[in-house]
Amino acid sequence: MTAGLWEHWLLPGVWITIQLTLYCAAFALAVAFGIGMARTSRLRFVRFLTACYVEIFRGTSALVLMFWLAFVMPLAFGWQLFPLWAAVLAIGLNYGAYGSEIVRGSIASVAPAQREAAIALSFTPAQRMRRVILPQAIPEMIPPFNNLLIEILKATALVSAVNVADITFAAQLSRLATGESAQIYTIILVLYFVLAFILTRLMRLLERRAKANIGQAPPKGSLVTRKLIGKQESEQSRNIVVGGGAQ
Repeated sequence: MTAGLWEHWLLPGVWITIQLTLYCAAFALAVAFGIGMARTSRLRFVRFLTACYVEIFRGTSALVLMFWLAFVMPLAFGWQLFPLWAAVLAIGLNYGAYGSEIVRGSIASVAPAQREAAIALSFTPAQRMRRVILPQAIPEMIPPFNNLLIEILKATALVSAVNVADITFAAQLSRLATGESAQIYTIILVLYFVLAFILTRLMRLLERRAKANIGQAPPKGSLVTRKLIGKQESEQSRNIVVGGGAQ
């Protein structure tokens, strides 16, 4: 494979894929929080509308929706979207529906005693959500959101169908130019794996910090800090055993 293929096709394709992943993830996150929190509303009509949204977009193919936004909407409504933004809209709406269930489930998992304590402190519903419920729910959302982010990364390969020059589109051009299918597609597999691995590491770091902020786990620090924490836990266990034996 020549250096020109890397410089002119594959590396720009990697950058487009990274941008697409970030844009789609940001849009899907906004949709997920908006719909997910609305699904916990006391208003039955709001819950019904958001449930309809979730069922419609979970049952809709992201690829077909992308085609509809790119090719049908201009004919039906006269609104022409750039292929990149049609892809972002389709993937964000589709995966935002899945993410909304993560948000709803995580909010519902917060202990009722926490809600009751917030009510006892005379917090408004908005304050209860912002200061009590979400800080405890967000650490529970991060692991499933990590999986969803990886799925969004892989779903960006669909955008080559609407002529967005991502990694997959660049691989197809490279294969047609060189005829080296095995080598090119192997490289593309490795590139997707590397991007997914980096995203996973970043999300796990975010998860540790989020849990540390609410006291569920110590922040990842130096080896000395971890040893001190382990030593304190051992001493506490030893004191309990000794105290029990003395009785």
